[in-house]
Amino acid sequence: MAEAGTLHDAFIDELRDSYDGEKQLTKALAKLAKTATSPRLRETFAAHLEETQGQIERLEQVFELMEEKARGKHCDGIAGIVEEGKSIMAEDFDETTMDACLIAAGQRAEHYEMAAYGTLVAWAQAMGHSEAAKLLQQTLDEEKAADKKLSALAEGGINQGAADAAHADAEEEPVAAASSAPKRSLKANRR
Repeated sequence: MAEAGTLHDAFIDELRDSYDGEKQLTKALAKLAKTATSPRLRETFAAHLEETQGQIERLEQVFELMEEKARGKHCDGIAGIVEEGKSIMAEDFDETTMDACLIAAGQRAEHYEMAAYGTLVAWAQAMGHSEAAKLLQQTLDEEKAADKKLSALAEGGINQGAADAAHADAEEEPVAAASSAPKRSLKANRR
């Protein structure tokens, strides 16, 4: 009977998963940057691509600290997120809507990575691998910062621009029709 795996085994497995995920994202980020029409969004994706290359190097340092060969294990989660991103880029959206959708795709990846790196940091700390935990925390902080930058771009006008474009051709409801609609009391809505 095979010996049961330990937290160390799970940690190495998760490192390999993250290593592969980062490599997949280097290709995806380049495509996101190329597809983005907002110069600030394009710059954000390009800057995070550079960060991601540094994150791969940092993971290699962690593998070295663990006396393990740096190699990936196919990351199904990131692969799915990348596929969703490809589907979005294949859509025929107006430019601002495409940028809003690219932000959403980028944030899906960031949130997945934040969960993975949060786990890796916690496990490294629990096992007393303080140097590995420090390196992984640095990556976790970068992922959180990238997510915040994407949120700032979305909230800073891209989402509103896409919403405005969506309703630019819609006819506004005439004021008279809106005011003649039956009114219900607030009490009726609270039942």
